[in-house]
Amino acid sequence: MTDAFKVDGPKGPVATEIEARLRAALSPERLAVIDDSEKHRGHAGHDGSGESHFTVEIVSGHFVGRNRVARQRLVNAALSDLLREKVHALAIKARAPGEA
Repeated sequence: MTDAFKVDGPKGPVATEIEARLRAALSPERLAVIDDSEKHRGHAGHDGSGESHFTVEIVSGHFVGRNRVARQRLVNAALSDLLREKVHALAIKARAPGEA
């Protein structure tokens, strides 16, 4: 995960919504929402408008005692309609507090 958990530059409306939903659902200690859309220009799911591909790096107490799949399901549940309607791809790096 990134050391600073910060992404420079302004966030678009989809990234802002992802961040707000994850904060509300999972009360993360650390959260980074990274827009990877530009890296996928010309690939499936990239319509040229941006905000279609994201990486989420999140540390939350909700992940304690849960395996990787259960953690991803919690993130996906918080973002379910966005994943259906606006987000083509989401990479998830979910950790419990104290995990490297």
